[in-house]
Amino acid sequence: MQQKSGSLVEWLVPLGFILCAGWVTWHMPAFTLSWFPPEDPSQYDKLSALFGRIDVSPNMDGLFGGYADILDWLAILMIPVFGYFGVRTVRRAPMEFESWRALDRLAVFVGRVTMMLIVCLTCVMLWEVILRYIFEAPTLWANELSLWLAGFVFLCAGLYAMQQRSHIRIFLLYDMLPRGLQRLCDIISTSLIVLFTFFLIYGGYGEAFDKFYRWETFGTAFDPPIPATLKPMVLLVMVLVAFQAVVNLISDWNAEPVIHTAADDIDKDEIERLKAAVGIKD
Repeated sequence: MQQKSGSLVEWLVPLGFILCAGWVTWHMPAFTLSWFPPEDPSQYDKLSALFGRIDVSPNMDGLFGGYADILDWLAILMIPVFGYFGVRTVRRAPMEFESWRALDRLAVFVGRVTMMLIVCLTCVMLWEVILRYIFEAPTLWANELSLWLAGFVFLCAGLYAMQQRSHIRIFLLYDMLPRGLQRLCDIISTSLIVLFTFFLIYGGYGEAFDKFYRWETFGTAFDPPIPATLKPMVLLVMVLVAFQAVVNLISDWNAEPVIHTAADDIDKDEIERLKAAVGIKD
């Protein structure tokens, strides 16, 4: 199993994925108008007016008779390319969980994307602080963009936490059970996650699709499509979390019983690397 992590490619690929996904997300009305235009004329005019206001490349003509120009098409085509290479090139860091199925690699890549989103979020907040308190020229977009990025970070981090088994779990009774009953508890908990996901999608699909199709925005000066993107993203991430929970159940089925203690939170390898970095010898 490959365990070396932190290469330049492993960080550039998630960044490229974020840039392409961000471009497609911002220009999503172009694809909606091109592929599935609203039948209601007023809704069509509203969506086309919105796209005319937010279009980053307004001087470029759309391809194939639609609204999406060549940059939009390149961005949407590069998303699966970056996703594929991201999953193929991601490496497990020494402190990460030793499970490496295909869905595990996807979850770890999503974790790397989440880390880069945190970097982007930090840069946005730092830029706003500089403009506001040094140049006294605050932006109209930094606060909403921070909220938008933080929403994606929160959702994507949930999938990574599930893959790493780092979500909140109470082991007081679980550790006292024999391995057979532990497996039964694992089946019950996984079944509950899958059941919750099913009813969440069943009850929330209509609202999420409506917000996405109408491209509902936040209603501020910057007016980002936070409701139109985060509502569907909740459903998508929950589906991935449910699949990851099933994969965890299969991967951990034959694992030896683990007694959890406070020492589990201490990464000995990381402590040794820190000691070496500051010159401390045992």
